[in-house]
Amino acid sequence: MKYLPALILTLLLCMACSNPSPEEMASIAAKGYYTHLVNGEYEVFLEGKDGADSLPDGYREQLLTCYRQFMAQQNRDHHGILDIRVSNAVTDTALQYTNVFLVLCFGDSVNEEIVVPMVERNGSWRMK
Repeated sequence: MKYLPALILTLLLCMACSNPSPEEMASIAAKGYYTHLVNGEYEVFLEGKDGADSLPDGYREQLLTCYRQFMAQQNRDHHGILDIRVSNAVTDTALQYTNVFLVLCFGDSVNEEIVVPMVERNGSWRMK
């Protein structure tokens, strides 16, 4: 949670320096959230989810446990996630969200592309 203001500030600075597209903004946010996950900052990753502020405590703890288990499995099976790259981003104007395609680069040289649906809420990009 303490890193969320820094992420928002970074996004605002990027906006002030140029006029980025919604796809660029969603991509920056998605990569940032997944970087927090890889760094073991599970609370920050969870705060990046849309509606995270209204989760019941028990469910919140279950999600945090799942994130810890996921990263432990990636460390065990693939020697961790060494890099995260943005592959593409596509906005669905009808459904009002942007799919960000991230490539997870594992320590055993395997790459996996994932899709992260992102929505904009009050000027902030959140994972759907």
